[in-house]
Amino acid sequence: MQAIVARQSGGPEVLEIAEVDRPTPGPGQLLIKVAVAGVNFIDTYQRGGMYQVPFPFTPGSEAAGTVEELGEGVENFAVGSRVATAEGAKCYAGYAVLDAAKALPVPDGVDDLTAAALPLQGMTAHYLINSSFKVEPGHTVLTHAGAGGVGLLLIQLLKERGARVITTVSSEAKGELARDAGADHVLRYEGFPHHVRELTNGKGVDVVYDGVGRNTFDGSLSCLRTRGMLVLFGAASGAVPPVDPQRLNAGGSLTLTRPSLAHFLLNEQERRWRSAEIFAAAEKGSLMVRIGATYPLAEARRSHEDLEGRRTTGKVLLVP
Repeated sequence: MQAIVARQSGGPEVLEIAEVDRPTPGPGQLLIKVAVAGVNFIDTYQRGGMYQVPFPFTPGSEAAGTVEELGEGVENFAVGSRVATAEGAKCYAGYAVLDAAKALPVPDGVDDLTAAALPLQGMTAHYLINSSFKVEPGHTVLTHAGAGGVGLLLIQLLKERGARVITTVSSEAKGELARDAGADHVLRYEGFPHHVRELTNGKGVDVVYDGVGRNTFDGSLSCLRTRGMLVLFGAASGAVPPVDPQRLNAGGSLTLTRPSLAHFLLNEQERRWRSAEIFAAAEKGSLMVRIGATYPLAEARRSHEDLEGRRTTGKVLLVP
């Protein structure tokens, strides 16, 4: 089968398409024929060396497809079942092996592109507003990168929850996407802390969801109300330098958390809860998924270049 392989860490140019052996499922595993793979920033962190992985390395933890073969002991799925995952491995390929416990059933009303676009970013948005900081009606929220894959989903879920949503974007075109998703106020990154304070009459916001990292971190802290929370869930602009805890005290007894999706998918019950709610919302049309770009598998390098160059909006996908 064909797969994308990086033989060493580096820029997008290290991604090459190669012929490799098709994997075989072990006990408790499924062999999936990959219909669509999701492209995410974590893939670029792993490829570039920010997150340590063994090389040669095939990226991809997110995919949707069809069960081709069952490993020993698998009972909850059948050959032909449609599944998706945010916790796979080596999904930039024609076939991938997946632990059955980490497979998410895909409803009939959700197509393959949507099924591949939702697991990681959809369940991320779900844990952010339900578990990291539980958003209630009336809360005021700042979320960065409002036209990104997580951002567009977050805005919709936050508005459904009854929150007031402020977001940042890097261009007017991206601002229109954020407004269409329901954002109440759309700001540019330049000077955003000042504008947030103006919009909140100097009080600040209840929570900031920050997936940008280095470039927004200081500003995000300064946007919070007394006892507000900064949820730093990504580092699209680079890792945040070490933080003196005294800054949290000085800012008003603030709370800082650095969550990861894996810690909010601790068991099958939690996975099914988050994925079922997200897929159900997509199926009934209350959660719109923007597919920003699709690339053939062989163009994985270009997909990473465009993602890191902030030339994409919504979800980026690879089609084997």
